[in-house]
Amino acid sequence: MCFIFADRHFQETNIIRIRPEVAIVIVRLLTAHLGLPWSVSSLTRRNTGSSVTMEDSVAIHIARAEIHDADTVATMVGELLHDIMTAVNDKAFGLDHADTVRRARAWMKEGLYTVLLATLDSKPVGFLSLYESYALYTEGAYGTIPEFYVRSPHRSHGIGSALLAEAKQIGQTRGWKRLEVTTPPLPQFDRTLNFYQRNGFTISGGRKLKLTL
Repeated sequence: MCFIFADRHFQETNIIRIRPEVAIVIVRLLTAHLGLPWSVSSLTRRNTGSSVTMEDSVAIHIARAEIHDADTVATMVGELLHDIMTAVNDKAFGLDHADTVRRARAWMKEGLYTVLLATLDSKPVGFLSLYESYALYTEGAYGTIPEFYVRSPHRSHGIGSALLAEAKQIGQTRGWKRLEVTTPPLPQFDRTLNFYQRNGFTISGGRKLKLTL
């Protein structure tokens, strides 16, 4: 990963090689310092006049999904569940697309369900959902990430880290004490666990259990 600083404030070009997840944090700090709005679209293949250019990455944009994006979100939820069931060789989930779209629309309209949508050239490539949770052991409200997905061709380009960075910002704005997430089954998804740990998450419990009512 290569950062190229080529802004008019610099007298020369400086090249620094860093990891993608670190680059995301640096971009956030730079945009805040310069008084610019945060957008991952600042990360591009070539110098387009932005103060920061990321090489070997992709130009992406992250924004909160609107109600009309519910169908897109539901489609990617289906892809996420399909990936999980294929990896564990078990039909563990049932998903009705139309019902999922209706639920997403209703929850987003009521403000119960926040979705961050990552797009590349206006095409959706990933998403992260959030909702507010409560527990005495967390000493206040906290955020839960129930679904998090990046489409396979676009993984390992910093998109997941960018989505998490924005989720952390939302949590801090809302005064949440922490973010919690449950990984898909292990060991099939050890890489997912490693990804979360690289982004600052720590293991805080045992297996997730459910009781169907």
